[in-house]
Amino acid sequence: MRALLPVTVALLLAGCASSTMEAARNGAPSARLDSHKTPDVVAQCIQFSWQEEKTFGVDASGYLEARKQGGFTVYTREAESFVDVYAQAGGTRVDYYAQHNDGVALQRRAAAATCL
Repeated sequence: MRALLPVTVALLLAGCASSTMEAARNGAPSARLDSHKTPDVVAQCIQFSWQEEKTFGVDASGYLEARKQGGFTVYTREAESFVDVYAQAGGTRVDYYAQHNDGVALQRRAAAATCL
């Protein structure tokens, strides 16, 4: 029973983040970035940069998952910021989404841009 509770909580949180991301994808991304690197390299770099505690402190989080449609999604807790990373001709496209237009969102966007 003790093992079941953490799994249930994790699934609920993933479901909430997923619905938040789908709602954001119905609109335009906050930023669109291009790279000549491969999608897996860009996605991993963004994940690691968002986990940097020196920059984001207690908000440092970055989760990576493959998308069913191809590519990857890197997201933060509660999907406050996330990127969809896709292959495109000649490299990679990164669509950046943020729930808020604040300093943390701008830092995450800048961190993502360093991975291009």
